Amino acid sequence: MERFLVVDDDPSITEVLRRVLESMGHPVTVHNDPLDAAQETDFDLVLTDFMMPNLNGVELLGVLRAKRPDAVRLLITAANDFKVAIEAVNRGEVFRIIGKPWQLHDLRFGLQQAVDYYRLVQENRRLTKELAQRNEGLATLNAVLEQQVVERTNGLLEGMIRALDYRDTETQWHSWRVAKFTRRIAEAAGLAGDMLMHIEQGALLHDIGKIGVRDSILLKPGPLSPEEWVEMRKHPEMGYRMLANIPYLQDAAQIVYQHQERFDGRGYPRALKGEEIVIGARIFCIADTFDAITSDRPYRKGSSAQVAFSEIGRLGGTQLDPHLVQVFLAIAPTEWERIRGEIRVLEEKEKGRWSDYLVAPAPLFGGQTSDAKKA
Repeated sequence: MERFLVVDDDPSITEVLRRVLESMGHPVTVHNDPLDAAQETDFDLVLTDFMMPNLNGVELLGVLRAKRPDAVRLLITAANDFKVAIEAVNRGEVFRIIGKPWQLHDLRFGLQQAVDYYRLVQENRRLTKELAQRNEGLATLNAVLEQQVVERTNGLLEGMIRALDYRDTETQWHSWRVAKFTRRIAEAAGLAGDMLMHIEQGALLHDIGKIGVRDSILLKPGPLSPEEWVEMRKHPEMGYRMLANIPYLQDAAQIVYQHQERFDGRGYPRALKGEEIVIGARIFCIADTFDAITSDRPYRKGSSAQVAFSEIGRLGGTQLDPHLVQVFLAIAPTEWERIRGEIRVLEEKEKGRWSDYLVAPAPLFGGQTSDAKKA
C-alpha cells in the first residue's frame, strides 16, 4: 500500500490523521517537527500542515519534492488566505489543499482522490516504460500494451471525474453530458479520427482541476468573494498540470487548460482570442453553455432547448466562435435529447454506488458542511 508522511506540530492532529490513514490501509510515518520530516525519503504521499515553527508547510514540500518528485503532496491550512494556496501551487505543486477544520468524510474523500491519482501516474509510468522496452518486432504485443495503458488510465480518470461530480452535487453527470455534446458538435464540424477522441477526453476532464479547489470555495452557498474567484479561476491550470505528464492526454490537456477562454479574448487563464484557442476548447464552450442553460439546478429549473439555441446564437462572436455556433445550430434538436437519454441510462446504473460517501459522519474539530456550491 502507498506510504504516507504526515507532518503537523500538533500531536493530537497527527494522531487523528494517522488513525484515519491506517484505517484506510496505509502505513504512516508521523513527525511533529518539520525539520525531522525534511530528512524522510521513504514515502509516496505527504500530508503537511502549513503554519509550523522552523519550516512552514510550503517550504517543507519544496524540500521533499527535491527528494521524491513523484510523491503526491497535500497541504493542510487553517489560514483563510489565498496567498497560501498560490505559494503552495507555484512552489510545491500541491495536488490538493485541505482546510481546517474538516469533516471526516471530506478528509477521507480527499485522501482517496490523492491515492487514486498517485496510482494513475505510477501505472501509466510502468506501462509506458514496459512499452518502451519492447522490441520493434513485437508490434502486436505493443498495441495490446498501449491499449492497456489507455484503458487503465481512462478507468482511473473516469473514477476521479465521477467522484468530482458527486462532490459537486449540483452538477452531477454534467461532465459526461458535455463530453458527448462536444463530440457531436465536433463530428458536425467535420472532425474525425483521433481528434474526436482527444476532444471528447478533454471535455470529460475539463473540471478535473477543481479537485484542487478547497471545499469552502467549491461548495460555498452564494457568491464568491474576489479573492475566492482568484482561487476558483486557477482550476484550468491545476487540471492541466495533473494531465501534462500523461503522454496520450496531451491534446486533451490543452482543452482542460483553455476551457474557460472566450472567443473575444476576455476569458481566463491566458486571455486567448479567436483561433488562438484550440478548436476542441471552442467547441466545448458551446456544449457547456447548452448544458448549463438546459439542466436543472437546485435553485432553478432548466430552460428549454429553444431558449438555449437563442442565447447561444446571441453569444456567437463574443463568448463563442460564430462559425461553430452555426454548426451547432444546424444539428437536429432531437440529437441533444438522445444524448441526454443515453447519460440518464448510465446514471441509473450508477445509483447507489457512492451511497457510503453521501452519509455524513460526525465532524472532527467542529467542522461544518455546506450543502451547495458556487458553480
